[in-house]
Amino acid sequence: MRTLVAVFALLTALPLSAAEVDQDAALNALLEPDAVLIDVRTPEEFAEGALPGATRVDPEAIVEHLATLAPDKNTPIVLYCRSGRRSSNAQDALAAEGYTQVINAGGYEELSQVLEQQD
Repeated sequence: MRTLVAVFALLTALPLSAAEVDQDAALNALLEPDAVLIDVRTPEEFAEGALPGATRVDPEAIVEHLATLAPDKNTPIVLYCRSGRRSSNAQDALAAEGYTQVINAGGYEELSQVLEQQD
C-alpha cells in the first residue's frame, strides 16, 4: 500500500504542463509572415526530410537559439518533432522564457500530411 501511495504522490508531483498538439493553430500561425518553423528532431531525422523553411534546433539549446532566430517574444513559433513530445518540452521551455505564441504542431509525418492537404 505504501508503494501505491508513494507512486501516486510522485505522479501528482510531476509537472502537467506538457502542451497539447494543436495543428490548426500551427497552420494559422504559419500564415503569419514573421512565423518561425522549428524542427527539434535529431540531425539524422532532419536529414531524412524536413518541412520547407524549417530550422533544426537542438531541443536542449532551444532558448539560446530562439533568442537569435526570434528576438521578439511575440513572434509566432511553430515547433515539431517526431511525435510531439520533444516539441512539447521545447514549447514549455520557451513559454517559461516569456515567448507568448509558441505552438506544438506535433509530429513531422502528421504535420507534413496536413500541410500537403492545404495546398
